Amino acid sequence: MTSKNVLIVEDHTALAETIADHLEMAEFTVDFAADGITGLHLAVTNPYDAIILDVMLPGMDGFDICEKIRKEAKSDVPIIMLTARDQIGDKLKGFDNGADDYLAKPFNPDELIARLESMIRRHRGEFDSKALKVGDLVFDLGTMEVTRDKQKLKVSPTGLQILKILMKKSPEIVTKDQLAQQLWGDLIPDSDVLRSHLYILRKTIDKPFETQLLHTIPGVGLKISEA
Repeated sequence: MTSKNVLIVEDHTALAETIADHLEMAEFTVDFAADGITGLHLAVTNPYDAIILDVMLPGMDGFDICEKIRKEAKSDVPIIMLTARDQIGDKLKGFDNGADDYLAKPFNPDELIARLESMIRRHRGEFDSKALKVGDLVFDLGTMEVTRDKQKLKVSPTGLQILKILMKKSPEIVTKDQLAQQLWGDLIPDSDVLRSHLYILRKTIDKPFETQLLHTIPGVGLKISEA
């Protein structure tokens, strides 16, 4: 990687310093914010390669910051939520607001670094300039724009990667293990993470429409197809 600029938004100073020390040893350049307002300001005014975002912050919580980065700043910078919360409801809320990954405290700094590097590589990936199409669902790999029935859909960065994998294989079935391997390599998070991303993706591409395209094949895997 040519650069690895990361913003840490964490109000626990000792923890933030520990994370920063490990990141700097791994040749990351690190910025730090101890409250939500400062974190949001830095996030939208600087070109970071990734953001480490705590949930419980003074001024503005991590969920609101994440949502504003996505909806108001229109940024697709990779975001990992770093928090003591480890409930499925919090994960869903984080992913629904645009987070790419979720790591609960306490954590191994090496795992955090590996996940950051994986997110950054995925975000910088070379995309084909053609469009994928299944039924009325269209994914332009050049602009990374997803539409269904000519309506533009708001899909998270990880959701885009899932769509790309499934639509390229359509109408074939992709197992959950294959999907997780392509998304995260050898550092596969717990099953709730993939399940949460799939829940949000299904809600985005299927729920507003009459025909279901994302199908779960019990005991086998997933596919995107018209039937």
